Amino acid sequence: MKKLIAIFVGILVVCAVITGINYQMNAKTTANEKKVLNIYNWGDYIDPALITKFEKETGYHVVYETFDSNEAMLTKIKQGGTSYDLAVPSDYTVQRMIKSGLVAKIDKTKLSNYHNLDSRFLNLSFDPNNDYSVPYFWGTLGIVYNDQYVKASQVQHWEQLWNPAFKQSIMLTDSARDMLGIALITQGHGMNDTDETDLKNAQTKLKQLMPNVKAIVADEIKMYMKQNEAKIAVTYSGEAAEMMSYNHHLHYVVPTEGSNMWFDNMVIPKTAKHKVAAYAFINFMLSPKNAAQNAEYIGYSTPNKAAMKYLPTSVQQDKQFYPTESTVAHLEVYQDLPLKVIGNYNDLFLGFKMSK
Repeated sequence: MKKLIAIFVGILVVCAVITGINYQMNAKTTANEKKVLNIYNWGDYIDPALITKFEKETGYHVVYETFDSNEAMLTKIKQGGTSYDLAVPSDYTVQRMIKSGLVAKIDKTKLSNYHNLDSRFLNLSFDPNNDYSVPYFWGTLGIVYNDQYVKASQVQHWEQLWNPAFKQSIMLTDSARDMLGIALITQGHGMNDTDETDLKNAQTKLKQLMPNVKAIVADEIKMYMKQNEAKIAVTYSGEAAEMMSYNHHLHYVVPTEGSNMWFDNMVIPKTAKHKVAAYAFINFMLSPKNAAQNAEYIGYSTPNKAAMKYLPTSVQQDKQFYPTESTVAHLEVYQDLPLKVIGNYNDLFLGFKMSK
């Protein structure tokens, strides 16, 4: 009997030890989970050194995933398979996410560096009062040209792209809103136009441009322009900056009659599990030196006014990427248009591409 009791006691001791080990392992796992930050951002859209710096300063482990379109990002967040703590949608997508109840309100009292932001880039139409978003980068849509083949005076305005002298010379970025928007501007309309007749006329205008179009592409546009394989490209300011850093014959122009001014923004999805970490990262990126470092690495324009003094003078004074007030006054931010209108844009743009 004593032997049975001894065995039973031994079993209890072993169970207790195993339970203790499991408890410690679970406690460690829980602690590690709390030190995680899940970020969902565009590809190649942050200086990796800043992630390392943030991890060292805070002890958080950053899990970084990327997307290649606002639509892909929005779909994944809607599905809810992964609980991202921070995402970086563009302006009109922020508006769509707010309407869909996908993002949490921003508590600005937790962002001691918020005051570093330029007031010109706050309280915009897609998120009045910035209740749900914090600016990350901004930029423009414009024209890149190669001075070996094109004079600056030939590409100061959108209408000049239709010059017959540019036959098979222009690369277009594969975007319905951007390309139809350009055509709309040449016809005296805004880039958020929803009128069916105006959009149809814009498609007709685009089709007239087709003889000058060499290709309609996405990221490949950078490679083609770097290698002098096209004379002109319609692309974004950050893409232009990267091209220009490789090829000194390339230059960027924002037509003064109007263009798109876009904003990418940091938001906290409602499903975020590590909001303290998300606020820590946003505040980290709002630090002037960190914002300047990121802007130099990426090539897009920073909305952080306090960061400007840490950028090279040549960058601060570059009107291609920090346009004058008069040019900015004619730039438009995309609005979240009704799905039916977006479908119309896409159908018309597809019709244009098929006409090549």
